[in-house]
Amino acid sequence: MKFKLFAAYLDKLEKTPSRIEITKILAELFKKSSKDEIDKIVYLSLGGLAPPYKEVVFNIAERMTVQVIAEAYGLDTKKAGRLYKKSGDLGDVAFNLSKGRGKNLTVSQVYSRLLKIAEEEGEGSQERKIKETAKLLGELDKLSSKFVARIPVGNLRLGFSDITILDALSWMKMGDKSARGKLEKAYFVLPDVGLLAKKVKTDGIDKAVKGIKPVVGVPVLPMLAQRLKSPRDMIEKMDEVSIEPKFDGLRIQLHYKAGPKGFVKAYTRNMNENSWMFPELKNLSKYLKTKKVILDTDAVGVDEKRTKLSTFQVNMSRRRKHEIESTAAKIPITFQVFDILLVGEKNLMDKPYLERRKVLKNTVKGGRLLRIVDYLVTKDPKKIEEEMEREVSDGLEGIIVKRANSRYVAGRTGWRWVKMKEAEKAVAKLADTLDCIVMGYSAGKGKRVQFGVGQFLVGVKHKDKIKTITKVGTGLTDDQFRELKKRLSKLEIKTKPKEYEIPKELEPDFWVRPGLVVEIAADEITKSPKHTSGYALRFPRLVKFRDDKSTNQATTLTEVKKLFKLQ
Repeated sequence: MKFKLFAAYLDKLEKTPSRIEITKILAELFKKSSKDEIDKIVYLSLGGLAPPYKEVVFNIAERMTVQVIAEAYGLDTKKAGRLYKKSGDLGDVAFNLSKGRGKNLTVSQVYSRLLKIAEEEGEGSQERKIKETAKLLGELDKLSSKFVARIPVGNLRLGFSDITILDALSWMKMGDKSARGKLEKAYFVLPDVGLLAKKVKTDGIDKAVKGIKPVVGVPVLPMLAQRLKSPRDMIEKMDEVSIEPKFDGLRIQLHYKAGPKGFVKAYTRNMNENSWMFPELKNLSKYLKTKKVILDTDAVGVDEKRTKLSTFQVNMSRRRKHEIESTAAKIPITFQVFDILLVGEKNLMDKPYLERRKVLKNTVKGGRLLRIVDYLVTKDPKKIEEEMEREVSDGLEGIIVKRANSRYVAGRTGWRWVKMKEAEKAVAKLADTLDCIVMGYSAGKGKRVQFGVGQFLVGVKHKDKIKTITKVGTGLTDDQFRELKKRLSKLEIKTKPKEYEIPKELEPDFWVRPGLVVEIAADEITKSPKHTSGYALRFPRLVKFRDDKSTNQATTLTEVKKLFKLQ
């Protein structure tokens, strides 16, 4: 496919507000794609070059984008900077400056060149990235340059996600969304939507999803817990259950493969590979009785001076790469292992929980680095209450209650896992926190002028849309205000993202693209005619930044409705 035709589809998608129409346009695009290029078309449609877990990123800062524009169209850097500042959209600037008809490049040619730019490393790599990106823009027609210019800065502005791609693949083959469930189940196990699209294009839906199993080195979407307040409700819905302690740790999926081409990979909930955070993992093989395994764990720091477990925020201090060795020495990590998805070549995801637990016991030796989490099997609601009291008194967050015969189902599906936290005991407080997406912020007044942030607007997910639920201006320390401003400045854009649903009276002073997830506590969820979610939070306050979560893993409107009923 010529990139010019692909750009015409992207332009059509940008101008289409209806999700169902977007799905149909994508289905039409995929029908016209060949099996050798459909994966590239999918990645580019999502504004990237590969699935998130491969971490193929351009690392092109705003300062560099100005240089790209200047070099591509023969401008003075200062003039290019003024144009970019005025527009706020690199794509629009490129579109207005481009005059040529382009060299009629194919999608595969453009993709290959962008991939080469992203993979540039070493001395002089920044200069080479600028030069090659500018050269590519100069060889494209106006519309193509508009969309290619947006990709390196991560702001394609089309307003749909991987899930819409799955709908479109179903529509391409079935003429409706009837196959979405099959595709989603496969995608959650092997979260590479481009690869899945290629399989569907080549083999059809049934053959493409048949036999999909976890692969060492590819993160499985983690199984997540629902919320239920009453232990009696838990037993009624799940029958026999297993009770595990809930740690304030960092959810980590460990992938291990032995041999000359072996590796250890540690994936967070947002599927980022972060094994560099854990130098301890170089000794992982000592704690295993297998050459290949995928384990579900919580990475928990141990403060040995105080003989207690460290908090999530302390664990996240390991994000600073240049301090990692000293941090690791101060706060050693233990991986609390609570599940196993694959051992050797055997897929365990469809096995019952208790059977997986037996395999886990025979696979992990345990010790300082890996510790198998204790569990208690019961049908008695009183046992749940007792375990909750015991774990909280030991300084933990609470408990996880799991259906004893449950499969490992990627994502949050059904009443298989339920979390119960200490906060649920407080009658006047909301039973759980919400992971919200920051949508924009307002300039500070009074003391907050120095921070540049007064309040920030957050929303929750609803399909491919993000709907408002509250403004937050309390619960932040001075350092958190400064950190928030620093983070939001990197995400700031001129215009409202397409996926945001915000009433005029709630519009912030500054827009940010979806990229920052924050954990918000509140006293209560109330019905709201003002917020687009239909709900609001009473006395909202920031708990922490959720760097381990992507925007796709933020709280959904469906979950908000469940929390509202649980109050």
